Amino acid sequence: MGVAKSTVSRLSGANSIIAVLIYGGLVGGMLDTACVNVQVNTMARPKDEDLGDDFSYILRMADTDMDGLKPLATALTSVKGVGARTAVQICKNTGFDPYALAGYLSTEQQEELRLAIESYAENVPEWMLNRQRDLESGYDVHVTGQQVRFSLKDDIDRLRTMKCYRGIRHASGNKVRGQRGRSNGRGGLTLGVSRKK
Repeated sequence: MGVAKSTVSRLSGANSIIAVLIYGGLVGGMLDTACVNVQVNTMARPKDEDLGDDFSYILRMADTDMDGLKPLATALTSVKGVGARTAVQICKNTGFDPYALAGYLSTEQQEELRLAIESYAENVPEWMLNRQRDLESGYDVHVTGQQVRFSLKDDIDRLRTMKCYRGIRHASGNKVRGQRGRSNGRGGLTLGVSRKK
């Protein structure tokens, strides 16, 4: 039997959903209905009095403000150079719960997390690093924070001074990786198509 109609209504103030499913088949001249009670995991913002006095609403890591109301793995992704996979790996290296709120970390734990971000390159395999075989140093490094922006700017400037194809495309402001430039990404004056009368 296929599902003909599905109606879902929320109960006010509860974490449950009542879903009434009406099936397409008729059973003895009556519609067959089923009520299902489903528990929903809602991530509501905790109240200020539940958080405590030592809760940090903003954490400072790698020149970035992290939101203390987010889970630790999610809050770490606000740092440039730290994605979801890197954030979970940093939590594993330090032994912190990636799903606990970041604001519950003490100052010692925050310092341990800061050191774990800085020493990330020594604790993971080289394929997890975002800058392998760096041209200037020759080492496998993982750049975070402002270093990401500076290294990107240095790479683009190096291409421009070499006057290679990619550098010329960067300098002229065109697409670099072979995308279509006739129809999409056209900046400047917007001119419509002139119609013949």
